[in-house]
Amino acid sequence: MKETQQLRNDEEIVVNAEGGKTKSGGDDSVAFVIQCSDGGSVSCGSGIPQFKIKARDPEHVNTLFKDDPYSIALAFVRGEFSIEGDLVAAIRHYRSQSHRGIGYLFYSALAHYSVGRLEAWFQSRHRAASNIRFHYDQSNEFYAQFLDSRMVYSCGYFQRPDQSLDEAQLRKIEHICRKLNIQRGESFLDIGCGWGALALHAAEKYGATSIGCTLSKQQFNFASQMIAQRQLADRIRILLRDYREVEGTVDKMASVGMFEHVGCRRMVQYFKKLNDLLRPGGLLLNHGIMRPETRKDGPETLFIRKNIWPGAELPPLSLVVGAAEEAGFEVVDVENLRPHYALTCRSWVERLQEHALPCLRLVGLPTYRTWLLTLAASAAFFEEGSLTVNQLLLYKPGQPSQRPFTRDYMYV
Repeated sequence: MKETQQLRNDEEIVVNAEGGKTKSGGDDSVAFVIQCSDGGSVSCGSGIPQFKIKARDPEHVNTLFKDDPYSIALAFVRGEFSIEGDLVAAIRHYRSQSHRGIGYLFYSALAHYSVGRLEAWFQSRHRAASNIRFHYDQSNEFYAQFLDSRMVYSCGYFQRPDQSLDEAQLRKIEHICRKLNIQRGESFLDIGCGWGALALHAAEKYGATSIGCTLSKQQFNFASQMIAQRQLADRIRILLRDYREVEGTVDKMASVGMFEHVGCRRMVQYFKKLNDLLRPGGLLLNHGIMRPETRKDGPETLFIRKNIWPGAELPPLSLVVGAAEEAGFEVVDVENLRPHYALTCRSWVERLQEHALPCLRLVGLPTYRTWLLTLAASAAFFEEGSLTVNQLLLYKPGQPSQRPFTRDYMYV
């Protein structure tokens, strides 16, 4: 059964399909189907197919599997081939092949020495705002197609693998508030607040006076509307500004999924600014994607910087801990949430696939495929450990009697 939606330039995207098999062959480690342009199909591997590749012919697929990650990603975005079914499994199968040819080396070098890479060294506030808006200002309606009901765009916290995305994101927000030990009447600042879910939760459930800051106009408008609807203007403020322009001091602070945009060279300055915003004895929860020390820039990095997160850079955990300590913080707790982000990204991919038609109407085929591919690849990277995500609980020395003596309070 096929359901199709006609797109501009007579392109088609198949939302659901079941294909037959004409013969078997290929890699036995993963079962999949190649559906050829002439209507024939080829089964590869044994067992139930995990995904289907729609391409000209098997030779075309063999060529794609040998290509470097940057080139195959562009081919996918341009619509030169399609993948139905488990896109994460398809990416994992592709990554099991060898791609260390000239193209791989060329795009790896380009990733390391490109203009986008230079932003790790030099980035103006105007450029930072431009980068953030490039990614987050697609449209709130587009993000609503795959995010949870609270519009949380960061790693969920799953109690079990089959838990819903909404439940996992609520547990994550609650987990952060508990780690920070937010008390009624305390002031709370959310750096890079997104669509405002964490700031709202801290105010509504914990009685905090919340402030959020974002550079995204779309996020600012959405969060401001939520505050007005819930009549919380006296307890929550959302600022449309760079975190470096925020003034004053607060009792507790969180930065969730934001510091990836800072750059390794500016990590110490980032933590020093957050330290200045925090009162003595205060706590900072820094949550962000990192990568192992052994991981280097590759073709995948180039694709991400050019098409998804311009100016972004993923630091290793050791650099983050060192920068936080140099800025005057004491590291209280580190929690690795890598399996949780793998589940989160898989959930986002599934929701994007389920809502393909509205996404196509909102952003068009290339943008839709770019987000779909990036999130599926991220799921694969988190599953295999090429990416990780850590929550660091940091303490600004002062008033030690206010600091919990054990970690029990986080799980009450």
